[in-house]
Amino acid sequence: MRSDPARTNQHGGNLAARAAALGVRPGQLLDASASLAPLRSSAAWQARLAAAALAGLRPYPDRSHGGLREAIAAVHGLDPAWVLPGNGAAELFTWAARDAAAAGVSALPVPGFADYGRALACWDAAVVAWHLPLQWDATFPQGLPAPPPEAQVLWITNPHNPTGQLWSRASLAPLLAGRALVIVDEAFLPLVPRGDAQSLIPLLAEYPNLVVIRSLTKLYGLAGLRLGYALGAPERLARWAAWRDPWPVNGLAVALGVQLLRMPARYHQHCAWVQAWCAREGGWLASRLAALRGPWGTLTPLPSAANYLLVRGEGSLVPLREALESRHRILLRDCRSFAGLDGRWLRIGLQSRRGNRRLLRAIRAER
Repeated sequence: MRSDPARTNQHGGNLAARAAALGVRPGQLLDASASLAPLRSSAAWQARLAAAALAGLRPYPDRSHGGLREAIAAVHGLDPAWVLPGNGAAELFTWAARDAAAAGVSALPVPGFADYGRALACWDAAVVAWHLPLQWDATFPQGLPAPPPEAQVLWITNPHNPTGQLWSRASLAPLLAGRALVIVDEAFLPLVPRGDAQSLIPLLAEYPNLVVIRSLTKLYGLAGLRLGYALGAPERLARWAAWRDPWPVNGLAVALGVQLLRMPARYHQHCAWVQAWCAREGGWLASRLAALRGPWGTLTPLPSAANYLLVRGEGSLVPLREALESRHRILLRDCRSFAGLDGRWLRIGLQSRRGNRRLLRAIRAER
């Protein structure tokens, strides 16, 4: 289950590289290849973050991440021992994959996020494809199809990337029994309206084989901060911590993470604001994309619960993506890096209404 070696872009958000290739400043690009919440900030909020950042840069980081673990634990109603901060979710996938490689065959969703395969390849893990449907209705949450029977380890993304499908807790919970390890990537779940009702965090105490991984940087639109966390049995997380470098999370990320989460009520208010934006802009943009026609034929945005749309064209969408980049300075996600998808697919990260209007104008100009 390997991607085409030519498909080297396994992530969106390659802003600096694309700006350099186009000969423009990064600020001139509209980056809809990355799926981030809009940055919601006030002058006072920015000042608090700047002060926290300065304070965090002076000493070495606390190797136990005690303050940050306490802040994350308070948000989720857990003991801090059940929390392990990481240098983004990607670093935590690497340690999850080390556990997975020792546990048996991993089932990876197809299409699915390529970083799971990257992490498993570090440890020569055995992998089997877990094929997901590419057609579904707009009734969310939905049931996740049964995994391959030979898999001892399951990798689940909820909501799924790149499709935006939201899996119900009722369909996920039966998959936990009898598995050696289940890794559930909930990086986008806080952005989904009513998404937390489907989270598996409440099942952690019952299932020591369950690990939930989340990201703070997508929720706050601060991808460069590189801050995620794993929730799971303390014994497992302590083992992961022993494998890592001494300071995997830098002082800046620790300080800002504590600042963002120091008041759980404010965290939940921010989630509610982001979820309202996601519901509003997702439906608005999908309806307008579906009305566009061009050399590619009809654009079909598939139903999505997340802050991104997987869009199918009747023909190849590669020329459209390239034209939007070169002529309009708009980046969309080339989906050929997702196993099971080809040039007929694009993923579009939701923007502000102004950004979404800019995208629509550019597509109309290419008809």
